[in-house]
Amino acid sequence: MRAISLRILAGFAAVYCCVCVAAAAEPAKKPNIVWIIVDDMSANLSCYGERLIKTPNVDRLAAEGTRFAKAFTTAPVCSPSRSALITGMYQTTIGAHNHRSGRGTEKIYLPDGVVPVPVLFKQAGYYTAIGGGVASPKAEAKAAQKKKGRTGGGGLGKTDYNFEYDPTMYDGADWSGRAAGQPFFMQVQLSGGKQRGGTDASASALSKRAAERYGAAVKPEDVTLPPYYPRDPVLLRDWAAYLDSCRFTDEAVGNVIARLEKEGILDETIVCFMTDHGISHARGKQFLYDEGIHVPLVIRGPGIPQGSVREDLVEHLDLAATSLALAGLERPAGMQSRDLFAENFHPRDAVFAARDRCDETVEHIRSVRTERYKYIRNYLNQRPHFQPNNYKDGKTIVQTIRRLHAEGKLDALQEKLLFTVPRPAEELYDLDADPFETKNLADDPAHAATLADMRGRLETWVRETGDRGAQPESTAMYDSDMKVYVGEKKAGDPKRAETEANIRQMKAWAAEGK
Repeated sequence: MRAISLRILAGFAAVYCCVCVAAAAEPAKKPNIVWIIVDDMSANLSCYGERLIKTPNVDRLAAEGTRFAKAFTTAPVCSPSRSALITGMYQTTIGAHNHRSGRGTEKIYLPDGVVPVPVLFKQAGYYTAIGGGVASPKAEAKAAQKKKGRTGGGGLGKTDYNFEYDPTMYDGADWSGRAAGQPFFMQVQLSGGKQRGGTDASASALSKRAAERYGAAVKPEDVTLPPYYPRDPVLLRDWAAYLDSCRFTDEAVGNVIARLEKEGILDETIVCFMTDHGISHARGKQFLYDEGIHVPLVIRGPGIPQGSVREDLVEHLDLAATSLALAGLERPAGMQSRDLFAENFHPRDAVFAARDRCDETVEHIRSVRTERYKYIRNYLNQRPHFQPNNYKDGKTIVQTIRRLHAEGKLDALQEKLLFTVPRPAEELYDLDADPFETKNLADDPAHAATLADMRGRLETWVRETGDRGAQPESTAMYDSDMKVYVGEKKAGDPKRAETEANIRQMKAWAAEGK
């Protein structure tokens, strides 16, 4: 009997070992990765402290995942920011720093060894998609189409990359086109703050939509503006509409979450929510103040700490290496992105950002930000903060600020920060004492040591990362892109004449050494 019992136990042990071996041999299921990328929106969400609106869906992601309190984009405008994000490289390192560059006959190619993240996922067997995130009846047909441009076409979502790439790195517009059981990497593109448009009329129209959708719109009189903006009715209506655009954005996020739940894949999907840069405004989008570069970043999914708030400094391009690591994929050698959840993660002690040409408007600004201080270097400080720019000058808020300036109705702080020429070559702010970055300490002897340290940090970053913006853009590249900008507007269109005048102004200032 004892011998029979031993044989039975041995049989059970053998079966157990076979099961264990089989389980060990079976590869772990790879998580789906969803990036929700939003245009033109700062961290005006209730989980980040915004009080005039509620954003329950992003709040849910934060409660069930990790919220990064101090995430910053490396560029305060769409195309260079997105070029950095999709490669995990500073846009200045890869030559993609000028906004919407390489659109003409002169092209920009990625340096050897730099590979877009969708390519890496596709090579690993992932289905790659970019679109709106909520499948439509035509989703399968659209998923089969190929990209026909940089910002749309073929049913695909916004890319806006400043370099040449193979559009087939995206399999389709939606994850519904994947094979059964195939993991997917999906970028959901949302228009965010762009929903309010650029005019007072379009902002009012969005507020009306919000009132119909949610029962009430944000009241302009309840809005608190940063101190460097005049409390003018146009600006108040615009900011109120912007906050309502955040509510519409949150609803879209909720639709994506609901779809993932309905398909039974939410808990096997990493969901990342972030924006490409801050609110489009006079000191936000296109500029290196926190209004332009501080962005929300929330990550939820298997293996992500729940209800956690991270206070360390991170850069938006860190999402590249983080996503690869969560999928069990190696980060390419030389990638500047960092895995935010790595066991040996080394927090950044500073984050960097760059502003270069935006459309026809030539600029060259760099910044470094630590926990407490922000240093900004204005290389073209002889030019005004409000340089002529067709895109921004078409906005009612900018027109209003210019009008109030001409009428002498701005206060001393607003005049100083928005209209002083020349601008200071260097700016230094104590963010603890001055979160709105209004008191420049660069000339204060008491902060000379801090100024020298921050200046040194920036110079080291420029050198070590191979900042290609350190040299002016070639005339050939500028002229090539300007032909596209001018050509996009019909002959006789006042906007075309305005753009051409701005181009002449840029060249005149350059000839004068400004």
